[in-house]
Amino acid sequence: MSETTSVKQQSTAAFYGQAVASFGVAMGAVTLGIYFLDANAWVRGFLAVGVLYLVTSCFTLAKVIRDRQEAGQIISRVDQARLEKILAQHDPFQKL
Repeated sequence: MSETTSVKQQSTAAFYGQAVASFGVAMGAVTLGIYFLDANAWVRGFLAVGVLYLVTSCFTLAKVIRDRQEAGQIISRVDQARLEKILAQHDPFQKL
């Protein structure tokens, strides 16, 4: 039976910090842009609600993609374990 160890993919602290900082800068820039926009309050409100909806939709999409990928990895591991069990029980010299 072959021993396989799965490598856990984990991002570095620098990558995590960069992603958080980038998100903060982007949200701040859009917020300032909407606040200083030369338009009526309802137009700025509409844009702000639209941006918030877009952000929450992006988080939801990222979570769904991650969950689907993790489920695929689990199924793959189960299939690999079944194959290894079948191969371990197989005796090529056994008479048919």
